[in-house]
Amino acid sequence: MSHYQNRTKKRFGQHFLQDTSIINSLVRAIYPKSEQQIIEIGPGGGALTFPLLDYVDHLEVVELDRDVIAWWQSQTDLNDKLTIHAQDALTIDFKALARHDKIRVVGNLPYNISTPLIFHLLEQVDVIEDMHFMLQKEVVDRLVAVAGNKDHGRMAVMVQYWCETEFLFDVPPSAFSPPPKVDSAVVRLTPRRVIKDPVQNTQKLSELVALAFAQRRKTLRNNLKSIISDAGFEALGIDPSRRAETLEVSDFVRLTNYWLEQTALSKATG
Repeated sequence: MSHYQNRTKKRFGQHFLQDTSIINSLVRAIYPKSEQQIIEIGPGGGALTFPLLDYVDHLEVVELDRDVIAWWQSQTDLNDKLTIHAQDALTIDFKALARHDKIRVVGNLPYNISTPLIFHLLEQVDVIEDMHFMLQKEVVDRLVAVAGNKDHGRMAVMVQYWCETEFLFDVPPSAFSPPPKVDSAVVRLTPRRVIKDPVQNTQKLSELVALAFAQRRKTLRNNLKSIISDAGFEALGIDPSRRAETLEVSDFVRLTNYWLEQTALSKATG
């Protein structure tokens, strides 16, 4: 088995995983099965790719770096086991890739695209079984933060609306080459089969959540005054003097549905 020897490129945010114990822990967490359709984002030098290939019949990888793509294409012994999608993961239509009902997505994500990529995947959760990502620890903390936690923000609300989030384990800088300047962690995101408190319009939920967290130190009354009145907060039983970080996901859903209902009522009555 050969190994990719080229230098990492800063513009791609590359830090190649090299710690065997961390790799083994990640593979155990993923628990790949032979018949599953697994898509790895950013295979790099294959630290995770080769172990996954030991378990699955076929693996798909998404890679943008031309040098890395060329190296994988040169691994002719993998032709029957590996499909390379040579494009930006942010432009991938995962629904179009799905051969089965559900796909599994994994990867050591470049820090510079992790947040937009997760939001891109959330738009396609109906074809995703689960996601296992190695990310900057600060991002993982924001993903799993619960109401009342200082890290609870727009990302936590939107991701947790669609998915169950689970922190798995920390990853030190020494696990990578070159070592990043920040700590990393692994997170599991599992799309909910049933959303207990559904919102009428997810785009409006996103808009309301963005407004609520626009100025974190300000109260809900101040941040949402353009769309929710004091009477509205009272009708919902939500104290308008609270800050957004103290609200549960279900509270944001109720606020959004109320906003939509009042807007529709206003239009109907002229």
